[in-house]
Amino acid sequence: MAVAFLAFGVSVSLYALKPAAGKPAPKAAPVAARVYLTPTCGCCSKWVDHMTAAGFDMPRDVMVQAELDKVAARQKVPVNLRSCHTAAVGKYVIEGHVPADVVRQLLKDAPATVVGLSAPNMPIGSPGMEGPNAKPYSIVAFKADGSTYEYAKR
Repeated sequence: MAVAFLAFGVSVSLYALKPAAGKPAPKAAPVAARVYLTPTCGCCSKWVDHMTAAGFDMPRDVMVQAELDKVAARQKVPVNLRSCHTAAVGKYVIEGHVPADVVRQLLKDAPATVVGLSAPNMPIGSPGMEGPNAKPYSIVAFKADGSTYEYAKR
């Protein structure tokens, strides 16, 4: 398809580029991910289902609560931001019920000083915590030094 326009008094034609026949568009490189959770947490499984439906491959490491607590501590998740599961997505820690689109935005923005994101206090209405009376909630970014800021709001 040709498109013509007038530039500085000269007619110019541009041709729309089409992908080569038979060659699919390149896929985005897969992002390494893993979720750490206890065997009995139903909301954690629902969050994993949410992430999987959004295209993330989320292998599970199932463990007892005491071991899960150690994972969050090793990943420098501030105590007040810890939740019922911890995930590693790319180079970031995702704590709790953070929506998949916010995780994608984090991967796109790639802030160098951010360790991860948290949806503190298991907010009703977040992925895996669906239910009546959902209220707005914050997704909080945290850094290695323990400082935090609101990254997104839902």
